[in-house]
Order: sequence, then structure tokens, then C-alpha cells
Amino acid sequence: EGKELAEHAAAAAQRAQQDSTAALGQRLQDVHFWKAELQKEIEDLDAETGLLAAQKQRLGRALDATEVPYAIATDNLQCRERRQPPDLVSDEVERELLKEVELIRNIQELLKRTLIQAGNQMRLNCDQKEVCEMDRSDKVETYNIDVNCGRYSNQSTNVQFHPGSVKFEESASTPETWAKFSHDNIYRAEREKLASINLRALIDNILHDVSEDLRMQCAAVNKAFAKRCEELYDTKHKLEHHLEKILKEVGDQEANIAALKQAIKDKEAPLKVAQTRLYDRSFRPNVELCRDEAQFRLISEAEELTESTVSLKKKLLESEQCLRNLEDTRMNLEKEIAVKTNSIFIDRQKCMAHRTRHPVVLKLAGYQ
Repeated sequence: EGKELAEHAAAAAQRAQQDSTAALGQRLQDVHFWKAELQKEIEDLDAETGLLAAQKQRLGRALDATEVPYAIATDNLQCRERRQPPDLVSDEVERELLKEVELIRNIQELLKRTLIQAGNQMRLNCDQKEVCEMDRSDKVETYNIDVNCGRYSNQSTNVQFHPGSVKFEESASTPETWAKFSHDNIYRAEREKLASINLRALIDNILHDVSEDLRMQCAAVNKAFAKRCEELYDTKHKLEHHLEKILKEVGDQEANIAALKQAIKDKEAPLKVAQTRLYDRSFRPNVELCRDEAQFRLISEAEELTESTVSLKKKLLESEQCLRNLEDTRMNLEKEIAVKTNSIFIDRQKCMAHRTRHPVVLKLAGYQ
């Protein structure tokens, strides 16, 4: 009976050990599964964080690139303040430049906010990756412990009694809570990874849109400048053509005045002759002081010459006033032409030349 009991106890102990070893084997499979899942999640998060970091760099480059068009637009506005009246007006070019400045400011604010968002998401990715790494580290340690436990046998020399270990720890997890812990970690990691992927797509869209908006606004400003310069050239050409006509009229009027002065001068000698004759004849004695035909003719001649001279002098005054008016017109035209020349120089030589430094779309999109 004692022998039978001993054999039964030995068989029961062997079966119990086999069951425990099998349970440890199953447990190793479970631990390995979650360890592999966590490793995959860690690698995915690490790769995703790297991709997000690249997008964050693009945002930074795009933000830096906006400084050039902003400087160009503000410089254009400042340069155009040096235009002279009547060209110092709020025209289409100024309105488009102000729109460009406002657009760039809004874009810079958007890029700064997105940079902060990307930085926050990268931190969340790293935090969740660290959680998964700690979980995996615990799984690796547990796996190694259970591997060693599975190798123990009755022939092992490194086994001994540990009566205090035959109990459940109060803080021990259940299989359900144990699996849920890793499942939740992976779920949160997947959630952050998805948020990171969506943010990268958003950054792509933002950079595409802002670079396109800047390109289109730059084109609108350039078009307004080209149109304004064309208007200035056309107006300047018309003013110069008008000035040519005025200069010809000035020349003609100066010649006319010279002719009138000469005509007045030419009347002096005949008038002197007529008046001298009349003066001398006024000394005729007594009855000889006769109103004869010669006297009538001399008086008529003197009056005609005087009247003609008065008429010529009046015409001379009118011509001189006309010349002064023409000179005033000439001066005004020359001032207007100078104003237009200055405006053309500012818009074409200063502003449009400066705008050739506007960054290309690839740079504005953060690729360069």
C-alpha cells in the first residue's frame, strides 16, 4: 500500500510538472506575441516620427523662405512712397502689394502654429514609443525568466526550496488585465501614429496651398506692375509728344515776336519822318501856314503809322502773353514727364528688378 501510494504520488508530481512546463510554454508564446507586436509598434512609431521630423523640417524651410517675399513686398511699398504727386496714389499695384504682405503674414502664422503642432505630435510619438519600449523591456525580462523556468527539471542542480514563493502577489495582474495593458499601449501607439500620418498629410496640403497662394499673388503683383508701367510709358510718350508740339509753338511764337518787334522798329523811321515834316511845316509864316494837301497827307500818314504801331504793340503784348503761357505749359509738361520718369524708374528699375529674387515654388514648399 505504501509503495502504491509512493508511485501514485510520483506519477501525480510528474504530471503536475509536465502541465506546469506546458503552461510555461504557452505563456512564452503569449509573451513572445505581445513582445513582437510591441517591437513592430516601436519600429513603426520610430519610422513615423522620422517622417514627421522631415515634414517639420520642410515647415521650417518654408517659413524661412517666406522672409524673402515679405522683405521684397515691404521694400516695394517703401520704394513707391518716393513717388511724386500726382503719381503718389493708392493704385492697383499698392493694393496687390498690401494683399501680398497680409497673405505672407497669415501664412507665417499658420506655419508657426503647424510647427508647434508637429513638435507636440513628435513628443506624443516619443512618449508613446517610450511606453511601448518599457512594456517590451518588461516582456523581454519576463520571457527570459520563463525560458529559464521552462528549462528547470528534477535533474537541475540550481533548484532549491522557496516556500515563501508559493502564493499570488497582491499586485499581480490577471491574464486579462495583462493582455489589456499591452493592447491598450499598442492601441494608443496606433492612435498617435494615425494622428501623425494625418498631420503629415495636412502639412503636405498646407505647404502645397501656401506655395501656390504665394505664387499666384506674386504673379498678380507682377501683372499689376507691368500694367502700371505700360500706363506710365504711354502717358509719358503722350506728354513728350505734347511737349514737342509746345516747343515748336514756342519757337514759332518767338519768331513771331521777333517779327513784330522788327515791324514796330521799322515803323519808327517813317513816323519820325512824317512827324518831323509836320513839325517843320508848323513854322511856316503867316498865311503860309496852310491846310494844304501835303498837310492833310502828312497828318494821315502819321496817324496811320501811329495806329499801325499801336496795333503791332498790342499784338506783341498778346504774343508775349501767349509765349509766357506756352512756357508755363512747357515747364508743367517737363515736370510731369520728370514725375513719370521717376515713377517708371521706381516701379521698373527698383521694384520689378527686386522681385526677380522671389523664391521659386519648390523653395516656398520647403523642398529646398
